[in-house]
Amino acid sequence: MSGISSCFILLIVLLLAADLMFTSFEDFRAAVMKPEIQSAFRLTILSCTIAALLSIWVATPLGYLLSRYRFPGRLLIDTIVDIPIVLPPLVLGLSLLILFHLPFGNWELEAWLRDDIGFPVTYRWPAVVLAQFSVSCAFAVRTMRVTFDQINPRAEDVARTLGCTRGQAFLQIALPQSWRGMIAATTIAWARALGEFGPILVFAGATRMRTEVLSTTVFLELSIGQLNAAVAVSLLMVAMAVVVLVVLRVLGTGLTS
Repeated sequence: MSGISSCFILLIVLLLAADLMFTSFEDFRAAVMKPEIQSAFRLTILSCTIAALLSIWVATPLGYLLSRYRFPGRLLIDTIVDIPIVLPPLVLGLSLLILFHLPFGNWELEAWLRDDIGFPVTYRWPAVVLAQFSVSCAFAVRTMRVTFDQINPRAEDVARTLGCTRGQAFLQIALPQSWRGMIAATTIAWARALGEFGPILVFAGATRMRTEVLSTTVFLELSIGQLNAAVAVSLLMVAMAVVVLVVLRVLGTGLTS
């Protein structure tokens, strides 16, 4: 068991070591000082944070619903939630693009948002957030469902016998007990949004200084032969993911002490 586990750990360590050995500090510094990469970094932080917050906002009630209630169509909803996880990323991005540009008679969703609401989505920064949210929310829902499965519903039942409504039992009993799962779900959603590439490329594009995030930066730098810059951005993404995981886990440890 130790040997098999060590092989996987060694593979990850070797991958990171290869990236570190390939690039130098000067190459890394030159890459991160590019205005295009700095703009991609800011958009990445903003879009991942919005996607993670939206994910936990949706995943908490949906995970509770799937965990606590048995109703007609529950299995269908449970299956639909998993579709973004197993769907090929490019297919998801193409589906989003078709949804916003599919004509329904004389009405089109993107045209309505652009002309009537003044909030265009396709090939703008909202498309980045929506593409990230479509995938990361599915992981957050799974995490929150497991969280509520592990919480004994007896306390909620007692609260309801004492006069609480179902909503009050959820807000005052179940929700406070699920904070660890919410931290885990937010972490997973943020990290998953950080690594999203396919749907963003198809639905939002990779326009520099506009819809470029760090994952598409790696693709753009590779496409013009800038391998050193691509590796530097990859290491930056690894560092961001590690920082987020460490900060949230330290926060969780502090809350338990």
